[in-house]
Amino acid sequence: MTRLDVAPPASEGPIACDGPRSLVIEAREVPLGGVRGMEVHRTLPHRALPMVGAWCFLDRFGPQETLMRVEPHPHIGLQTVTWPIVGEVRHRDAVGSDVVVRPGALNLMTSGAGIAHSEYSVGEGPIPLDALQLWVALPDARRHGSPAFERHEHLPTIDLGDGADAVVVMGELGDVASPATVHTPIVGAELRLPAGVTVRVPLRPEWEYALYGMTGHADAVTGMDAVDADAARRPAPGLEPGSTAAIDDSRLVYVGKGRDHLELLSDGGARVFLLGGEPFEADIVMWWNFVGRSHDEIVEARDAWEARADRFGTVIDHGPERIPAPPLPAVRLTPRRRRD
Repeated sequence: MTRLDVAPPASEGPIACDGPRSLVIEAREVPLGGVRGMEVHRTLPHRALPMVGAWCFLDRFGPQETLMRVEPHPHIGLQTVTWPIVGEVRHRDAVGSDVVVRPGALNLMTSGAGIAHSEYSVGEGPIPLDALQLWVALPDARRHGSPAFERHEHLPTIDLGDGADAVVVMGELGDVASPATVHTPIVGAELRLPAGVTVRVPLRPEWEYALYGMTGHADAVTGMDAVDADAARRPAPGLEPGSTAAIDDSRLVYVGKGRDHLELLSDGGARVFLLGGEPFEADIVMWWNFVGRSHDEIVEARDAWEARADRFGTVIDHGPERIPAPPLPAVRLTPRRRRD
């Protein structure tokens, strides 16, 4: 999925959050690839939290009724993870994929050095649509390679007890692994929480984690104060110090490292997406649809897209229509610094 914002100024460095507190990122509304009628909310990246493991981007488009028409656009240096909640989207790309993205199935596109794709809602009129779009930054060992696409309709689950379970979408949770191809140690999982129970989710102390609400409301028992990422380290609104952090579709809650488990509870039932992984190997430079390591690398990719270079291929069943690259900012792009 295409994005329009650029890297934050270097003066807006990340807020250190390795101390005994969780970090709350409130979702912000953003435009999507020229389709101004779509409602899209973003929680990653944020100047206070550029990444969670290799996860570098989280958008939610919906819930809404809309006609989605995202024309061919490019990517480098990342994997796109599409996880629908409601509705169907047709994905076409430059490696010949033409599939309908449906709830319960993972659609994973690996850009390598370059790929292009398009996304259309199914049908000729507005439809109910709600989905998560996430990006995973590729490590140096894979980001210069060939593009690829894979689809997984049967994903494993892990029993969390008392009627709760988790769909392991990417990577590993506990002793359960997704069949999807990953290139860094990560996890992406949908936690399904019934009403009125406390669920214990297994974690790895050396990994960092965050949670995002898909449906319903849940509380994470963090045992820490919650810090509002947009309010100069003030306690986040609506959260009591030192106990729990509320999780819903308006916020992402980062809980850091050093845990072997996390307890979640929901009075009315909820679905929560868990992001986690080993801290990423490098700082990244992220602009438009590109994830690189330097300003010059981003400029080269932009120039190649504008020149219709072979690097990105041709999306099947499309003519000349495409999304042009926006102008580069007047300053050099700088890395999104990780927390120490």
